[in-house]
Amino acid sequence: MKNAQKSNYRSERDSIGTKDVPDDVYYGVQSLRAAENFRITGLSMHPEIVNSLAYIKKAAAVTNCEIGLLEDKTANAIIKACDEIIAGKMHEDFIVDPIQGGAGTSLNMNANEVIANRAIEILGGEKGDYNIVNPNDHVNFGQSTNDVIPTAGRMTSLRLLKNLKTELLRLHDALEQKSREFDHVIKMGRTQMQDAVPIRLGQEFKAYSVAILRDIRRIDNAIEEMRIVNMGGTAVGTGINADEIYLKCIVPKISEVSNMKLVQAFDLIDATQNLDSFVATSGAVKACAVTLSKIANDLRLMSSGPRAGFNEINLPAKQSGSSIMPGKVNPVIPEVVNQVAFNVIGNDVTITMAAEAGQLELNAFEPIIFYCIFQSIDTLGYAVRTFVDNCVSGITANEARCQYLVENSIGIITATCPHVGYRKAANIAKQALESGQSVRSLMIKENLLSEEELNFILDPVNMTEPGISGKDLLLRKKEGNYNGLQ
Repeated sequence: MKNAQKSNYRSERDSIGTKDVPDDVYYGVQSLRAAENFRITGLSMHPEIVNSLAYIKKAAAVTNCEIGLLEDKTANAIIKACDEIIAGKMHEDFIVDPIQGGAGTSLNMNANEVIANRAIEILGGEKGDYNIVNPNDHVNFGQSTNDVIPTAGRMTSLRLLKNLKTELLRLHDALEQKSREFDHVIKMGRTQMQDAVPIRLGQEFKAYSVAILRDIRRIDNAIEEMRIVNMGGTAVGTGINADEIYLKCIVPKISEVSNMKLVQAFDLIDATQNLDSFVATSGAVKACAVTLSKIANDLRLMSSGPRAGFNEINLPAKQSGSSIMPGKVNPVIPEVVNQVAFNVIGNDVTITMAAEAGQLELNAFEPIIFYCIFQSIDTLGYAVRTFVDNCVSGITANEARCQYLVENSIGIITATCPHVGYRKAANIAKQALESGQSVRSLMIKENLLSEEELNFILDPVNMTEPGISGKDLLLRKKEGNYNGLQ
């Protein structure tokens, strides 16, 4: 029985010793050791970095073959194995945890072993017969973990950032549409949670769209940061063990096979030592998360109620909000956007600390940087998608409620300051607050302004655009012209 069980395994050797590996898997001894050593997140490797590694290994095989350093049959088998991985096969054989020691060596060897064993099969051999195709000597030829893994991380970030940008463009368009839809709705503006001056609801949504556009520009800058790779630098950026022609050709070849516009770093030693580009990218993602969370906060406030809150807008009702309070509906979509933002901000701290912790020629903490930045970009993109589809696009305005709050607010007193002076306006505001009387009635009672003048000054639309001066008002009063909208 013991011998029968043994026959389901193959024996593989590395520098640590010999270990049994299941016969039917494509990973090898180094992958298995790493999987046993790093039981950290319990999660699988991100599929996009698996694909990125396959593109890199494919490009290396093509390049080494073209310059005569790799036999055609070996190169073609490696290329075919890489194509299968890119098509979604064998991803389950990438067994190492996303968070791992060793600067990503385990992930690089996981890729080398899977590709080598599949290439061996393609050539008619049995898995584990590394005399046919060797993970290090053939699949990893001309490469090092220290240029492969950073390049794969950048390629993955690049793809994910493009997906995030697509969702942000959708959000921008949805906010722009709402800004036009709500442009006629006058509401009370607030500063420090206190009544300020009137503003149009459309102006608020327009401001949100402008903020998102600024975030899109930051994401564009991050995309450009991620295009610059250190591939060809091998171990420390000096290019040791890489052929000179290979060094010149490898990045253009990766760009060709992956359909991504990549640029080889000007200084490969710098690009191998320093990960500040990931800090900058994470910063752009964090800034976007902060913008989104602030917008989500505003929507939750404006929709609060429906009876005892602001109740200025209605968010789409997506699900029941309570197990005990019948009819309660919570702003669950803005809430999830908030939570994603909190997580992104925390990830940014981790990325910053990991990038700072690099020493001399290499940063050993790329795995945690990749884990955090992939999660941040992915989850933010998903949050934006549900924000657009399940919240922003379905928002409606409670126009009557907005108008009521404006007309009964003391904040409109600000519009009278150019005409009666700050001190008199402040006294009227104080009286209004204490007596409950309206600003309009008190102004007329104190003979500070006439009803016609107040109709013009306190016109809600006039109060949401640059105002008129006291001199202009006197001239209009003399002419009897209070047509403020002309």
